[in-house]
Amino acid sequence: MFYLLSVDEEKIKAEKSNASSLIEFILLGFSDVPNLQWILFGIFLIMYLTILMCNSTIVLITRTDPALQTPMYFFLSNFSFVEICYVTVTIPRMLVDLCTQKGNISILACATQMCFILMLGGTECLLLTAMAYDRYVAICNPLHYSLVMNHRICTQLVAACWISVIPVVIGQTYQIFSLPFCGSNRINHFICDIPPVLKLACGDTFVNEIAVYVVAMVFVMVPFMLIIFSYCKIICSILKLSSAKGRTKAFSTCSSHLIVVVLFYGTAGITYLQPKPNQSEITGKLLSLFYTILIPTLNPIIYTLRNKDIMAALRKLLSKILV
Repeated sequence: MFYLLSVDEEKIKAEKSNASSLIEFILLGFSDVPNLQWILFGIFLIMYLTILMCNSTIVLITRTDPALQTPMYFFLSNFSFVEICYVTVTIPRMLVDLCTQKGNISILACATQMCFILMLGGTECLLLTAMAYDRYVAICNPLHYSLVMNHRICTQLVAACWISVIPVVIGQTYQIFSLPFCGSNRINHFICDIPPVLKLACGDTFVNEIAVYVVAMVFVMVPFMLIIFSYCKIICSILKLSSAKGRTKAFSTCSSHLIVVVLFYGTAGITYLQPKPNQSEITGKLLSLFYTILIPTLNPIIYTLRNKDIMAALRKLLSKILV
């Protein structure tokens, strides 16, 4: 009996020692396709530069063009700024790892990246909800639009989107990285996201998984349901319009936002609301690629190509630069 107890104590001590000695992780990234490393580097670099250029252009024209000084474009410029920050947290690190083919990342750097990914992702969810509310007021209550969506209210909504996320995300990140990590330090992913990091934690992570689920419900599902509710009201109001031209114009102002909502919330919901055992590592990587790179690349294209006001402002900007 004493022998068994001493063996168990030694195992516990060994696990604690391994957990305390772990000072870095290794992001495996795309090491399973070594022949494609430089091709992926080129593709991701082009997409990153495209995201920066397109979103920066949207921020510039929505802040400088007098025709775009409306709540809708105020929210869009803030959304584009968040997109710039979001991809800057993830893609440059990925490019460095593809270039060096190492992937070493300290625990502090990993926690910082996770914190910013969650914070910016949560802010995007809330900004999309604020944008849906703006469209709801504009279409369902147009006579009171200028009163309800004044500059002060819009600024407060944007500030609330940022401030409400920060304490929750910091608390969740601290909770996850307070867990002991023993054994393997290899994260089979290209970013420090919650699902792959939790897989490396020792002991029972049930409480952490429940916390992730609850936070995802609050910042993903609740905003999504509010957006759906807003669009149900919007569609009912649009269908009541007597003019076909008016219905087409109203639908066109909402369609771009709705496409972005479906893409973003779809992948975020699958990633964070799906039970941990049911999500394969390959699926997790593909979903993460979708919402960290592909959607931010598509967002400015969706908003610009489907918006006549932005296209007109862009043409004016280009004519000033070229003349």
